[in-house]
Amino acid sequence: MKLAIHCANLTWPGGPAALGSTLAEVARTADQGGVTTLTMMDHYFQMETLGGPSQPMLEGYTSLGFLAGQTTDVELGLLVTGVTYRHPGLLAKIVSTLDVLSGGRAMFGIGAAWYEREHVALGVPFPPTAERFERLEEALQICRQMWSDDDGAYNGKHYQLAETVCVPQPLRTGGPRVLIGGSGERKTLRLVAKYADACNLFSFPPDEIAHKIEVLDRHCENEGRDPAEIQRTVIAGAHPLEDTDGFLRTMEQYAALGIDQVWTGPSPADPIGSVADICERVLPRLRDLG
Repeated sequence: MKLAIHCANLTWPGGPAALGSTLAEVARTADQGGVTTLTMMDHYFQMETLGGPSQPMLEGYTSLGFLAGQTTDVELGLLVTGVTYRHPGLLAKIVSTLDVLSGGRAMFGIGAAWYEREHVALGVPFPPTAERFERLEEALQICRQMWSDDDGAYNGKHYQLAETVCVPQPLRTGGPRVLIGGSGERKTLRLVAKYADACNLFSFPPDEIAHKIEVLDRHCENEGRDPAEIQRTVIAGAHPLEDTDGFLRTMEQYAALGIDQVWTGPSPADPIGSVADICERVLPRLRDLG
């Protein structure tokens, strides 16, 4: 099983003045320690569950551009981009720029967005859920078109582009790995089956994970797609350093269901040291799973 590090809680020692250097060292530690993917949040404000808007939150793609210059091997992305935050044409350009400048290491994580407070606060439109999912599907179509030889027009219900030119193209043919976040069975997993290279599920009990995978497989059948083409990933609920054996027992159950990548995060009190410990104590055992 592969390990990914997700930097969600940025209330780290030293405050804003130390945030850049600490984030850089977290990324270098992960990169050198064998972590396959490093992700940031995509929010304007910190989530309520991690302290809310009074706590630090960095803009996602700016942060990834910074981290591309601090690392050499680790895949970089957002977990996940909110479709409402950027026009899809601009988003495709941003992600392709990250891919080119990082040497082909961009991951394109995207979802329908949910945090209404930050949208209202900064005056960003926040459509109803059904419309956000329509926009998500159109954004996926636009990005795929911009990362192809087709630079013609795109005419959708919500987005109209006269030209879909994207030069330079991403280094990976067809664009970066596309990961759709969320576990909704009717809409999200259908979009995974139709457009994505990977899904990202919450840390449900193993029987519920098995159910979500069965739903995804049925959507793949309906789309005429081989389920084996889609990587199944989870974001862990428990921290691996708090109960390493218990964490690994759960991961072993997940691996038996086909999950092959797990996200966890740095400990806020010691982000650098905790990532080093995860790489030393947890990653070798994760690699033996699956």
